[in-house]
Amino acid sequence: MQHTLQISRKIDYGLRAAIYLASVAQGSVVPFREVAKLMNIPQDFLAKILKTLVDAGLVSSVRGARGGYALARPPAEISFLDVIEAVEGPIQVNVCLAEEGRDACGLSPACTMYAIWKEGQDRMIEVYRATRLDRLAMKSAQEPSLQPLHLPETPRPA
Repeated sequence: MQHTLQISRKIDYGLRAAIYLASVAQGSVVPFREVAKLMNIPQDFLAKILKTLVDAGLVSSVRGARGGYALARPPAEISFLDVIEAVEGPIQVNVCLAEEGRDACGLSPACTMYAIWKEGQDRMIEVYRATRLDRLAMKSAQEPSLQPLHLPETPRPA
């Protein structure tokens, strides 16, 4: 069985929602059911994710019959990393990279992997920090007649 470093569903769905919101006209408010349908996200899960993004100040919400969600800042000011950390917290590819430091795993002075894990994490974070939602906005979402996107389901290991 193949094992991969895998992005959580929560991160995947949070990014899908944020990218969709970056794709609609600025100032537009989008009902969460529309986001859920067009981005293939379960409604209950999306509601929780959107609340988290609102709490983080990345998304704003409007209540009422004409309510919905919008980005709280311009898409050029929100990074891939902002969304990831809002929904899951800071990225940590291995326990030894936690705030507690190298001693967290108990193998520290003899460990030869720490520098590689750290370099990989640092490079990944830099890519995510440099990638802004405006670069990822979907052109099809800006068209008047939207169709649901058929994104492939990411298989989860058993």
